Amino acid sequence: MATTLPSPADAEAPTPAFSPLYQQIKGLILQSLQAGEWRPGEAIPSEMELAARFRVSQGTVRKAIDELAADNLVVRRQGKGTFVATHAERQVQYRFLKLMPDTGDQATEGPAERRVLDCRRMRSTAEVARALALRSGDAVVQVRRTLAFGGTPTILEELWLPGNAFKGITAEQMAGYHGPTYAMFELEFGVRMVRAEEKIRAVAADAAAAGLLQVPAGSPLLSVERVAFTYNDVPMELRRGLYRTDTHHYRNDLS
Repeated sequence: MATTLPSPADAEAPTPAFSPLYQQIKGLILQSLQAGEWRPGEAIPSEMELAARFRVSQGTVRKAIDELAADNLVVRRQGKGTFVATHAERQVQYRFLKLMPDTGDQATEGPAERRVLDCRRMRSTAEVARALALRSGDAVVQVRRTLAFGGTPTILEELWLPGNAFKGITAEQMAGYHGPTYAMFELEFGVRMVRAEEKIRAVAADAAAAGLLQVPAGSPLLSVERVAFTYNDVPMELRRGLYRTDTHHYRNDLS
């Protein structure tokens, strides 16, 4: 009787990656967050309710929620339950802002004074489309603005947002919202930024940037390029900022 040997292709076929049960539950909760089942600031079901829903133990649900809390996607409140994190909360709203004043802190410095230079819809360039996972020529919203602290222009920013997700956004809306911009994105457009990637380099201020930031041309600036993502790593913002370094510094806590 002939023996059939496995073909080389069969021998090299990858085996399915094992995913712990709590990771699977975390993925299911993320799907519900992405679908908007629970909005930013709202309570999610209790661990007992989620355990019954997914037919797993409360311990498995607790471990999944622990990871979501560590990722700043949910917030536990003692005696009240677990809530979808929102950028409107103080412990979350400064998570993506790493520019710190040389004296004092963000609380004593107060909120940024925003001046929107322009806000317009346009067709994306190939570079912007690539960063936002769009096709070249797709509609995007471009926003240019300065942020001042204590009356001193400190940050010059240029933002690009996917046109479909941010349809109808205006300069007045961007300038008039008094909370964090990402909180406005949540409230007005249902888009929650959950993580970001940044590239940082040192540059010299050109004439245009120097004029808007009120520094001499050639002054050292920090250039920060950020891509911010919503759930499932969908890019929702490309932001390029120029930061003054004479009164502020970039701070990152590593752990």
